[in-house]
Amino acid sequence: MIPRRIGPSLALGLASAFLLGACGSSNGSATGNAAPAAPVTSATPAASDPAAATTAAGAGDASGQPATTAAVLTRSAQGLGSIVTDDKGLTLYRHDKDQPNPSKWTCSGTCTKTWLPVIVPESVQASGVEKSLLGTVHRNGRTQLTLAGWPLYRYVGDTAAGQTNGQGKDQEWYAVTPSGQKSTATG
Repeated sequence: MIPRRIGPSLALGLASAFLLGACGSSNGSATGNAAPAAPVTSATPAASDPAAATTAAGAGDASGQPATTAAVLTRSAQGLGSIVTDDKGLTLYRHDKDQPNPSKWTCSGTCTKTWLPVIVPESVQASGVEKSLLGTVHRNGRTQLTLAGWPLYRYVGDTAAGQTNGQGKDQEWYAVTPSGQKSTATG
């Protein structure tokens, strides 16, 4: 028999575990809710401009911590043409299984240990990306950046600016172009 003090604690713990499990799963089937676009300001950040630097943590890591950025930029990548990067020059990707309208993410659980959702503050600077195409989607109490409705991610295998190691992974992950399309160009 369970003592009376342990019974309510056990019930509360089981209820909490059930509710947490309902919030997201590692099978990749969780969905996000569309949110209004984040305010975006157009700017061309200079390397010496402190306002251009991200105000949050860096690229994220293999622990599944989300990637954060305060700016998106367009750059040319060998073999891929124009693609979008964050303020550190790291390539941003879109996932074919996600949906753009309404914005809906499907990468969850263990997927986010490899593909780091790009989390943004209230406003995002943009250079070379049409600000009307930028938006956000709610993700577990945070705000994930979208481009043309597609939720954006960083690949944990890109450890330096300019790398595109996630391009074409599993034939469903692609660097995103400034218009929100997937980059399929080859060099």
